[in-house]
Amino acid sequence: MTAVNEQGERILTTGEWIGFFSMAIGVFMAVLDIQIVASSLQEIQAGLSATQDEIAWVQTSYLIAEVIIIPLSGWLGRVFSTRYLFVLSVGGFTLASLACAFAWNLPAMIVFRCIQGFFGGAMIPMTFTIIFILFPPRLQPTMSIVLGLIVTMAPTIGPVLGGYLTDTFSWQLLFLINVIPGFIVCFLVFTFLDIDKPDWGLLKKIDFIGIALITICLGSLQYVLEEGARDQWFEDDLILTLTVIATISGIAMFWWELTNSHPIIDLYAFKNRNFAIGCAFSFILGIGLYTIIYLTPIYLSSIKGLNSLQIGYYLMVVGLFQLVSAFIAGPLEKTLDLRLMLCLGMCMFGLGSWLNGELTAESGYWEFFLPQAIRGGALMLCFLPINTLTLGLLPIEEIKNASGLYNLMRNLGGAMGLAVANTLMLTLNKTHYGALRESISATDEIGQHVTQIDIARLTALAWREAEVMTFNNLFQIIAFIFLSALLLAPFLKKVEKSDAILGE
Repeated sequence: MTAVNEQGERILTTGEWIGFFSMAIGVFMAVLDIQIVASSLQEIQAGLSATQDEIAWVQTSYLIAEVIIIPLSGWLGRVFSTRYLFVLSVGGFTLASLACAFAWNLPAMIVFRCIQGFFGGAMIPMTFTIIFILFPPRLQPTMSIVLGLIVTMAPTIGPVLGGYLTDTFSWQLLFLINVIPGFIVCFLVFTFLDIDKPDWGLLKKIDFIGIALITICLGSLQYVLEEGARDQWFEDDLILTLTVIATISGIAMFWWELTNSHPIIDLYAFKNRNFAIGCAFSFILGIGLYTIIYLTPIYLSSIKGLNSLQIGYYLMVVGLFQLVSAFIAGPLEKTLDLRLMLCLGMCMFGLGSWLNGELTAESGYWEFFLPQAIRGGALMLCFLPINTLTLGLLPIEEIKNASGLYNLMRNLGGAMGLAVANTLMLTLNKTHYGALRESISATDEIGQHVTQIDIARLTALAWREAEVMTFNNLFQIIAFIFLSALLLAPFLKKVEKSDAILGE
C-alpha cells in the first residue's frame, strides 16, 4: 500500500530518492561530456593523428547523435519503461566512453562518440519527465532546481575539468572517469526506480518512416549548423545539399507525424499554448547558455591569453551565483507568479549579457565578475518557472513525449546560436578591422608617425581591438534576444499548483 502524508500526497520511498539522484548523476555525465573535450581537442588531435578540421568531428558526431535521440526518447520510454531505457542508456553511454578512451584512430573515435551521444541524449529528457511523474507538485520546483543546477553547471565545469585531467594525466581519462560512476548509476536505477511498465505492443506499430525522417532532418540540420561557418555556408556544396535535404525531410516529417495514426513523436503537444511558448523560451535559453559558454573561454584565451585553469576561475562565478540563487528561487516561486519570475530571470540574463558587451582588452577578473554574477543568478529564475509553465498543464500521459521536444528545443537553440555566433565572428572581425584600418590614414599626422614604427605590431593591435568589438557586439545581440523574448510572456497562461496535474 502506498504511504501518503497529511496533505494526501504520496510519500516517496528511500529507494525512489536514490533512484532519482542516480538519474541526476547520469544526466550530469551526459551533459558534461558535451564540453569536457572542448579544452583538450589539440591533445586528442595529436593522439589520433588528425587534422584540425577533422578533430572537430569529435564534438560534432556527439551532438548530431544527441539531437536525433532526444525527440525519440518519449516513445522509447513508453516502449521500454523509464527504468529499462535509462539503464540501457547509461550502460551504453558507459561502454561507449570506455571505447572512446581506447580509440585507435579518428574514424573509430567518431563512431564511439556518436554512440556515446546517442545513449547520453536519451537520459536528459527522461530525468525531466521523472520530476513531473514521481514527485508531488509541492516538491517539483525543488527538484527542478536540482536538475537545473546540474544541466547548467556541467557545461561550465566541463572545459576546466577536461583541461586539468589532460594536463595532469592524459586525454584518455576524460572518458575513463565515466566508467565507474556509470555502472553504479546502472545498478542503483535498476534496483530502486520502478515507476512504469514497458508497453511492448508499441513495437508492433513502429513508425519507421517517422524515425527515418527525424534522423535525416535533425542529423542534416545539426551538421549544417556545426560546420556551416567553417565551410563558408552555401559556398560549400555539401552544406547546400544538406540544407536542402534538411528542409525537405523536415517538411515531410511534420506532414507524416501529423497525419500518421501512430507517430513516433506527437506534434499535437504544440496545440497547448503554454507548451508552444515554453519551447520558444527553451530555444532562447539554449542560445544564451551554449553561446556564452562558448564565447567566454574564446575571449579569455585569445584576448587575455589565459590558460584552462585561469579560465576556470572566471567561469566559476556563474556556477557559484547559480548555486546561491537556487536558495532564493525556491521560496520566490511560492509567492510570485511564475510568469513574472520568468520575466525577472530573462531580464537579469539580458542585463548580464549587455554588461559583458562593454569590455575592453584591459578588462580583468572583476570586470567579468558582475556580468557573470547577474547571469548566474538569473539561471534558476529562468529554469524553475519555465519547466512548470511549459509542462505543468499537459496530461501526464503526454509528459514523456513533450519533455523530449522541450529539451530538443534547447539543444537546437544552442546549435543555432553557435552557428550564428561563428558566422558573425568572421564577418564582424573583418568589418571592425577595416574600420580601424581606415581610421588611420597615411596622409594624416598620426598615420605618418605610425607608418614609421612596427607595422606588424599595429596590425596585431588593430585585430585585437576588432575582436574585442566583435565579442561586445555578440554579447549585446544575446541581450537583445533575451529582452525581446519578454514579448512572449503575456501569452502564457498562469499555472497554479492546483492546476498542475503533474504527479497527481
